Amino acid sequence: MNDFLKSLAISSSGLKAQSGRILTISENVANADSLPTKRGDLPYQRKIARFERRFDTELGAETVRLGKVAKDKTPFVQKLDPGHPAANANGYVQTPNVNPLIETMDLAQAQSSYQAGLNAIKATRSMMQATLGILRA
Repeated sequence: MNDFLKSLAISSSGLKAQSGRILTISENVANADSLPTKRGDLPYQRKIARFERRFDTELGAETVRLGKVAKDKTPFVQKLDPGHPAANANGYVQTPNVNPLIETMDLAQAQSSYQAGLNAIKATRSMMQATLGILRA
């Protein structure tokens, strides 16, 4: 396979994986304030996107893809709210283990990685156009 096409395929696998990571982060942020509705229910549990290496035999190269999305094992935060229907006997409600600061930093890193993949695709495309220009001359 043409090295240019191989480069495009590898970069696009990274874009797809980072896109899945951004979706996972978005879900965490959207559920950061959700509380259980009744006693004994658990709140939303933060999810962590994981990547997997995959050898693509057609390309003859390593690519990346979004693997299994795991649940964060960090303990839930306890919030005193005795009037809430999900409060325990001591008046505490378990809240999601989502930290907005961590999600913001993860999102910034995912966006940066996504942008790097786009830049690699743009550079490959530019090299392809330059090569075609030389061959036409």
